Amino acid sequence: MKVPTTREEFFMKKLAVVLATGFSALLPLGVVMVPTAAQAQPAIIVQTPPPPPRVERIPPPRRGFVWAPGHYEWRGGRHVWIGGEYVRARPGYAYRAPEWRERDGRWEYARGRWDRDGDGVPDRRDRMPNNPNRY
Repeated sequence: MKVPTTREEFFMKKLAVVLATGFSALLPLGVVMVPTAAQAQPAIIVQTPPPPPRVERIPPPRRGFVWAPGHYEWRGGRHVWIGGEYVRARPGYAYRAPEWRERDGRWEYARGRWDRDGDGVPDRRDRMPNNPNRY
């Protein structure tokens, strides 16, 4: 094994050890985080299904805002409830709430997002994002 001779080599080796240790600590939890090119956030995939959604009392509507319902996020190796809140509306877009999707016995978290034409297909994957006669 080569001994690091420069400061940069030392820090790169230390970074590699820290990353490898962190990744190996997540494996027993059944967590897989896969970075994707189209997203700034990594995909979160876990073995544990989320609990049933909680019932929330929705406050009165606010002009210029959209209600983002509460949902579970994966934090610290468990599902954590995040309460709903009003978010500033984006004219011409529909808000899609965060959701958990089951795929092959695993649960994948999809973050909340804005959709331009309201069809539920993310605009970056939609061939006709503004077609009103889509369906």
